Amino acid sequence: MNSLETRIPPPLVVLVSGALGWGLTALTPGLTISLPGQGALGLLVAALGVAIAASGILAFSKARTTVSPIDPGAATALVVTGIYNYTRNPMYLGMVVMLLGWTIILGHLGGLVGAALFVAYIDRFQIQPEERALQALFGDAFTAYRARVRRWI
Repeated sequence: MNSLETRIPPPLVVLVSGALGWGLTALTPGLTISLPGQGALGLLVAALGVAIAASGILAFSKARTTVSPIDPGAATALVVTGIYNYTRNPMYLGMVVMLLGWTIILGHLGGLVGAALFVAYIDRFQIQPEERALQALFGDAFTAYRARVRRWI
């Protein structure tokens, strides 16, 4: 296990990624694109991200299993219904969609850099260790689920 695996809470990674996008926007303001309705569209996309993430949290709550990403080995149930029929990681997917909404609000491709780094970090240091823990906990049931549902979308 790598020392970064499951150590940094994903909401903090989202904030850092969003700040990176904003910083790139501030450093290169000449590359900003302004479109009519861009703020409203960005808020709508971000709200969709919140809804996706919230549906994952709600499913975990109904299954009475931990939502904490720091100790994936503490899971008490393998959640495979609801939004988990479409993505194995709706909370992380929701966070990416929120970052895409932020990118639209910023009107700058620098936001995509932050979103891409979020995906790369979460995939390597959060999702892979979580999947190892779920495999150890739930064995064949997780193997079948992993074969049926994509990691992201």
